[in-house]
Amino acid sequence: MNRGGLLRYILKRLLIAVPVLIGITLIDYLLMNLAGNPIDMLIGPRVTEAAKAAKMAELGLDQPFLVCYWLWLTELMRGNMGYSLMTYQPVTQMIAQNLSPTLLLMGTSMLLSFLISIPLGIYSALKQYTLRDYAIVGTAFLFISIPGFFLALVLVYLFSTKLGWLPSSGMKTLGGAGGMLDTLRHMIMPVLVLAASVTGSNIRYIRSSMLEILQQPYLRTAEGKGIGRFKVIGKHAFRNAMIPIVTLIGLQLPMLLGGAVVVEQIFSWPGLGLMTMSAILNRDFPVIMGVSLLAAIAVLMANIITDILYAIVDPTIRYD
Repeated sequence: MNRGGLLRYILKRLLIAVPVLIGITLIDYLLMNLAGNPIDMLIGPRVTEAAKAAKMAELGLDQPFLVCYWLWLTELMRGNMGYSLMTYQPVTQMIAQNLSPTLLLMGTSMLLSFLISIPLGIYSALKQYTLRDYAIVGTAFLFISIPGFFLALVLVYLFSTKLGWLPSSGMKTLGGAGGMLDTLRHMIMPVLVLAASVTGSNIRYIRSSMLEILQQPYLRTAEGKGIGRFKVIGKHAFRNAMIPIVTLIGLQLPMLLGGAVVVEQIFSWPGLGLMTMSAILNRDFPVIMGVSLLAAIAVLMANIITDILYAIVDPTIRYD
């Protein structure tokens, strides 16, 4: 892997990402304005028009659209995302407070998904058209088909309401001592719900990738040279099958971000998803804009990291 070529490629992608992010912010700001005037909901129907006009002038909302957008963008470049219309807290501070729980939830879900899907996908490919293959593929389709909110409600009903084994909401037990074990107990159901759909998709991708690699002539040649079946699969087949698997990392981040909004709402998990839903219901536009920008940056960075991993997994890739 040519480090100089890879560095130039990363810099090029970062430069391309700048106008993309500006375009995303422009579209988001336009959609926020089309959604309506937040002052109407913030103040209430009994306030006079003069008071509303004064409040809009105070917040800078009485200017034309492009002027308002430019003022917001210049403040953003200084690291200021504005203040929440409901709590009056800085948006950057709110995001920082709620980011860690969401990253913990998403990271654990992705790790669990790969720990389950990689061995099952490989095993399913090796046992193609057998009863075990059909069982794994059928389970994968079941995971993909079940809506996240429905699975979450089923788990809450079974393990919280009926059995009482797991807590149904929050990140820590109210009034309890807390600790890692308490957090892990609260994480079990949200992580299972988030991991379920992506695990089903991963199993299908990994199985298809392995089936394609297993049909290549060089694997038959390696087996003909007396290399053991386990080494052929682990050293040759799996590394080549990793190339499309790496793509899943970039594809799953938006899925996990979208799923976290629903899951955190159901389980009252104190993360970005719960904060985003509260901001949407209250038409707290600065918070929505901040979360949208953060999500766009995360997706762009995930795509860049995916391209770097391509070069690590496949030595034939060059970025010169």
